[in-house]
Amino acid sequence: MPKNRAAATAPPRRAMRLAALGVLAALVLVGCTAPAPAPTPGEADDRPLVVTTFTVIADLVSEVGGDRVRVESITRVGAEIHGYEPTPGDLRRAQDAALIIDNGLNLEAWFEQFLENLDVPRVVASQGIEPIAIAGTTAPNPHAWMSPVAAESYVETIRAALTELDPQGAPVFASNAAAYTAELRALSAELTAAIEVVPESSRVLVTCEGAFSYLARDLGLDEQYIWPVNAEQQSTPQRIADTIRVVRDRDVPAVFCESTVSSDPMLQVAESTGARYAGELYVDSLSEPDGPVPSYLDLLRYDLALIIDGLTS
Repeated sequence: MPKNRAAATAPPRRAMRLAALGVLAALVLVGCTAPAPAPTPGEADDRPLVVTTFTVIADLVSEVGGDRVRVESITRVGAEIHGYEPTPGDLRRAQDAALIIDNGLNLEAWFEQFLENLDVPRVVASQGIEPIAIAGTTAPNPHAWMSPVAAESYVETIRAALTELDPQGAPVFASNAAAYTAELRALSAELTAAIEVVPESSRVLVTCEGAFSYLARDLGLDEQYIWPVNAEQQSTPQRIADTIRVVRDRDVPAVFCESTVSSDPMLQVAESTGARYAGELYVDSLSEPDGPVPSYLDLLRYDLALIIDGLTS
């Protein structure tokens, strides 16, 4: 049976959860940006094509580029980015690009070989980021975009790349980048304030993959995961046992998994500890426009809402 989590805490979990829900409603209702208008049907679109490796970077490029660029992502909504296998169609689309932007930090294991077949300029969006090492290694954790603070560097890199591609658009790119950076800073302040409703003892983020190191750092959360980056096959009994021990020792009320990987190992953790499986967090992919995370800012707000709801329930 699930263990009794009715330990006396002040304020009680129900009150904290109600407070959290108020914060979450404010986060989720903060405006969503409208997509750039499409060309009139039948009208030639001669804007430069920028191809990105996944949907999150595509959204950032769209925000900075506005109407002056076309943006396409190689990987589709819901795709697992680490071990993606490009198709001939991906290669054909990328051949028409004026610029390709990838994340770097060893995220896209397939990308270097993909790039060998293309004669297209490339920009690494994470350049300038000081990476956090994957626990127990010297390898960088590639998920730096999960920090709105680090995302400011992504935006500046994208602005500079688009300015080089389209010098006449420089004022537009500068204005869009400045406005979006202001949104990122406001969101960072929102997230920091929102996490205050979570009790200190519950500030442990337990996930399947170690994809939240940058966000956990920003929010002062301890991090526990079953496997590191790009290593779902390392979901061993020992790793699951280690996670179970942390959840029990810290009395963690809820655990999570990423949307693009199997949740089965985490469901085992939840069953063994009595913690609630609180749902899927988005990291590597946005959703369709009518889904829960159609933009990068929506993704961060959605994830924090789910995390706070889980840790205060």
